[in-house]
Amino acid sequence: MLVLVIIAASAVVALAHIAPFRFLLDIAHRDAAVWRIAAGSENAVYLTFDDGPNPTATPALLDLLKEKNVRATFFLIDDYVTEVTAPIVRRMFEEGHCVGQHTGRRWLLLRSPSHVEAFLKAGAMKIERLTGHRPCRLFRPHAGWRSAAMFRGAQRAGYKIVGWSWMSWDWTAFGKRTGNRVAAHLLAHAGPGKIMVIHDGHHRNPRANRIYAIEATRRLIDDLRAAAYSFGTLCG
Repeated sequence: MLVLVIIAASAVVALAHIAPFRFLLDIAHRDAAVWRIAAGSENAVYLTFDDGPNPTATPALLDLLKEKNVRATFFLIDDYVTEVTAPIVRRMFEEGHCVGQHTGRRWLLLRSPSHVEAFLKAGAMKIERLTGHRPCRLFRPHAGWRSAAMFRGAQRAGYKIVGWSWMSWDWTAFGKRTGNRVAAHLLAHAGPGKIMVIHDGHHRNPRANRIYAIEATRRLIDDLRAAAYSFGTLCG
């Protein structure tokens, strides 16, 4: 019995830090954690894109969003924001998208609050220096891996930690990720106020092939609009 209790307690502790859904740490820091937006009369959903800017995919994605007149939220990996990709990020701002910060480092959850605070502030300054625009104070940790120290550091920097809504991610349990599979999965779990996440980049490959993300986004926009949804951004 003691062994079972220890296993259960360990599982709860692990889930508190790496659960891909709202859990104990988020409940304890409810004012600093965002996993869903309160549903309003506008019936909005929130498209978010992770792991960019990706020179091979993000420009085409921005073209699509402009064609469809949709605003979205981009969470950028600091290492990928460079002189080369700065025009892509600048375009995000100029076309009315929300820009937040991301990371490719899961183990940031083990760093001190002061380290997290400095990381976020330095990343924001870099984006502003390269693009002339400052990101809003939103941070999405890689794979959702978070900690109490991360929450404290984010709060010191004036940031909120952003996740995604239940089953609203572009992961498919079986088979290759394709535009149709991802779109079908997200559409099946759509709901007012839901935050959806699609990856226009990859945390280990800055030029990853992400054609599925563009195809999924096109179908999502069309089918969600047909179902009377609107689209919002997370910067407020």
